[in-house]
Amino acid sequence: MSTRHGSGWLVGLLLTTFVIGTDDFIIAGILPRISGDLEVSAGTAGQLVTVFSIVYAVACPVLAVATRRVPRKALIVGGLAVFAVVNFGTALASSFGMLMILRVLAALVAATLSPAAFAVAGRLAAPERTGRAIGTVAAGLTLSLVVGVPFGSWLSGLAGWEATFLAVGAFTCVAIAITALTLPRIPQTQVAGVAERLRLLRQPPVLLCVLGTTLAAVGGLMPYIYMAPIVHDFTAIGSQYVGVFIAIVGVSGAAGTVLGGRLTDHWGVDRTLLAAFGGVAAAALVLMLIGVLGHGAAPVWLVGIAFVLWGVPGWANNPPMNARAMHMGGDAATEAVALNTSGIYAGIALAGAIGGGTVDAFGGVGVLVVACTVGLITITVMALSVRRYPAAKRPAGGAASEKVVAR
Repeated sequence: MSTRHGSGWLVGLLLTTFVIGTDDFIIAGILPRISGDLEVSAGTAGQLVTVFSIVYAVACPVLAVATRRVPRKALIVGGLAVFAVVNFGTALASSFGMLMILRVLAALVAATLSPAAFAVAGRLAAPERTGRAIGTVAAGLTLSLVVGVPFGSWLSGLAGWEATFLAVGAFTCVAIAITALTLPRIPQTQVAGVAERLRLLRQPPVLLCVLGTTLAAVGGLMPYIYMAPIVHDFTAIGSQYVGVFIAIVGVSGAAGTVLGGRLTDHWGVDRTLLAAFGGVAAAALVLMLIGVLGHGAAPVWLVGIAFVLWGVPGWANNPPMNARAMHMGGDAATEAVALNTSGIYAGIALAGAIGGGTVDAFGGVGVLVVACTVGLITITVMALSVRRYPAAKRPAGGAASEKVVAR
C-alpha cells in the first residue's frame, strides 16, 4: 500500500489492533483454566469479559478527550509499553481479584490505543487510500480471531493460561519496536478545545453514526455470539464443529475487512456502509431460512457457506463506519472514533443479553429472526442518516484550513 509516509507504520498499527483483539477475545478460550486455577466458578470467571467490555465502552470517549494533547506517536508507543507491562503482570496474578484489576487496566489502555490507531491510519494514508489503510488496521482485529485466539488457546492448554498473557506481552513488544521505528511525527489539529470537541460529539451526524454502529453490532454479532446453538439446532451436530465455524468466520471476516477498505476508496463511505449492512441482513435471512427449511438436518457445508456470506459483510462495515465517524467528527475525529468504538461494545453487550433470552425461548432460528429485524432497522437508520448527512460533503480530519503542528 502506497501512502504519504510509506507503509511500515501500517504494519505497526495492524499489530496494535492484533494484540488488543487477542487480549480481549482470548479470555473466552481460557476460561476453564482460569476458573480451575483460581478456584472460581465459570460464571464468575466470565465476568472478566463483562468488566473488560463495560470499562472499554465507558472509557473510550473519555480517554480520547483526556489524551487529546498527547502526541500521537508518544501515545501509541507509550500505550503499547504499558499494555505489555499489564499483560506480563497478568501472567503473575495469583488471585481472581488481582486478575480482575489487571483486566480493568488492560481495558483502559486498549480503549486509548484502538481509536488512536484508526485515526492515525486515516490521517497518514493518502486521500485515495484512506479506506484501505483503516481496513488494514481493522484487519488486526479479525486476525486476532483467526490466529491470536486459537494460538493463545493452544498455548494455554500446553503451558497454562499465564503463558497466553506472556505471549500477548511479547507480541506487544514487537508492535512497540515497529511503531517506534516507523511511525512518523503526525500533524495534529490544535483548533478545537475540550468544550468544542464535546460539542462536536453531540452533533446529530456523530450521534446517528454511533447509533448505527450500535445497532449493527447488536444484529450483526448476535449470530456470532450464539453460533454454537445455531449450528447445533440447524445441523444436529455437537460442539466439535464450532471451532471450525469460528475459523471460517474469522477468515471470511478478514477478507471482508480488506474488501470493505477497498470499496470505501472506490465506492465511497456511505455506499459501502449501506451495502455491508444489507449484506449482513441478507446473510442472516439466508441462515434463518436454512434453519426453518432444514428441520434440524441441514448440511454442515451449507451452513458453513451461509456463515461465510455473513462474515464478509459483517466485518466489511468496519472500515467505512470508522471512516464515517472521522468525517462526522471533523476536528474531533479521534474522539468520534472513540465514541463509535464504545457503540460497538455497547452493541455487543446488548446482543449478548437480547440473544441470550431469545435462544433460550426460541432457539437458533429465533436469534436469526431478531438479527434480521435489527438489521433492517439498522439499514433504515443509516439510510436516513447518510441522506441527511452524507460523508462525502464533510472532510475527514477537519477543515483544510486548520492549523496543524507535528506531533
